Amino acid sequence: MAMDPEEYYAHVIAAADAEGRLPLARMTGWDISPFEQEGLRVSPLRPPVMPEPPRHGEDPADCRSCGQRDEGIWFTDTWRLTRTQRAGVPLVLMLRPRDHYDLADLPDELAAELGVLTKHLVGHIQALPGVARAHVYRIGDGSAHLHTWFFARPEGQPQMLGSWLVVWDDLMPEYPAEPAEADAATVADALIESYGGSRTPTA
Repeated sequence: MAMDPEEYYAHVIAAADAEGRLPLARMTGWDISPFEQEGLRVSPLRPPVMPEPPRHGEDPADCRSCGQRDEGIWFTDTWRLTRTQRAGVPLVLMLRPRDHYDLADLPDELAAELGVLTKHLVGHIQALPGVARAHVYRIGDGSAHLHTWFFARPEGQPQMLGSWLVVWDDLMPEYPAEPAEADAATVADALIESYGGSRTPTA
């Protein structure tokens, strides 16, 4: 049986110093870390907050994503794809269901479709010049409306490999909008060719 929040906090804080700071993560020693270990400090771990504050869109009536169901660069009756602006890597796309679902309550047929769409999107993103790999993330803490991130890792930047890519993206200056928009359009058109859908809302 899993620890309750207080038990988990006590378990973790036992490994912390007198200020409640844990040791630096092993990841900070990797050569792909964007930070040097010298001078880094871990924030003190705060006690549990119960109940947790609600995520945005727990009530579909207040969900921004539901209100933007017709905004994007590619659509089917059930899905939409958008380009995230002000990214530091060449391209960041987000795939969402047009109706209000989180991953745990996504109907099985849409869950299967999500897997197939993910495969197509990764292939099309990785086919772009200057892109080495497409990273796929589902976090789920910020919004109750399912949103899956697709990050294009720039070619020739092995220091941006792996799980640090989203941090590198946040550190980089904004990637120029014109090539990002052109690449997003290329991916959307390739997705229409390989999977279906359209550049405008269908329903």
